[in-house]
Amino acid sequence: MGMTIDHETQNSLYNSAFKQSALVRKDLDTFSAAPAASSPALQGQISASLTSLSRTVDDYDRMAKQELVAAKQQKAYERVKTFRADLIEYREHFDRLRKEREDTQASVNRNELLGRRPHNAATPENPYASSTTASQNTTFRPANASSFGASPADYTRETHALREQTFMESTNAQLDEFLDRGRAVLGDLGQQREILKGTQRKLYSIANTLGVSGDTIRMVERRTKQDKWIFWVSGIVFFGLCYLVLRWLR
Repeated sequence: MGMTIDHETQNSLYNSAFKQSALVRKDLDTFSAAPAASSPALQGQISASLTSLSRTVDDYDRMAKQELVAAKQQKAYERVKTFRADLIEYREHFDRLRKEREDTQASVNRNELLGRRPHNAATPENPYASSTTASQNTTFRPANASSFGASPADYTRETHALREQTFMESTNAQLDEFLDRGRAVLGDLGQQREILKGTQRKLYSIANTLGVSGDTIRMVERRTKQDKWIFWVSGIVFFGLCYLVLRWLR
């Protein structure tokens, strides 16, 4: 009976890893279609899916090591090897797309900052050209004008705005990462709950076959309900803390 339960759990882990791998590949295709326009939520979803897939592969690998049939164990090891190779490819692809998006965003921010200056504020191709014409421009330039065509106060405000925008983007990225980790944990808990439910049904069947008393089964059911309440209360507390953190940062 024990081997049957292990095989069912092993097959469930393989199917889960296969579905998660397909989902990651689909999200990466969506991300690669328009990296600059992709939302932070999509990046967080991909990051959480990669974490969840890695844990599922680790669990499947542990189950494969417990396999007693050599042929089935070898097949499981080949699947684990394929999943790990896909994980490496997914992470490298994800890192490239994120870097491309960050470079594009930095270029956009820089162009916005430079675009706020007057047209004549553009830096000349020859940086020493201004020194040769300084005597000619001094007569016509006001005494309080900047060499860049804008006052130092305007440049300071623009720099401060760019720095604040960069800080907010970094903060939002960190918050998305925290939320994604929470979603990954909840997803893993849900997956483990489904596995445990299947195991529980199998154990009930075995217990009835062996003649275990109804009091023992009812005690197990009460404990299961208590665990379910603990799970939902923990989830509510977690999302409540996330809401308070977001409200405090805003």
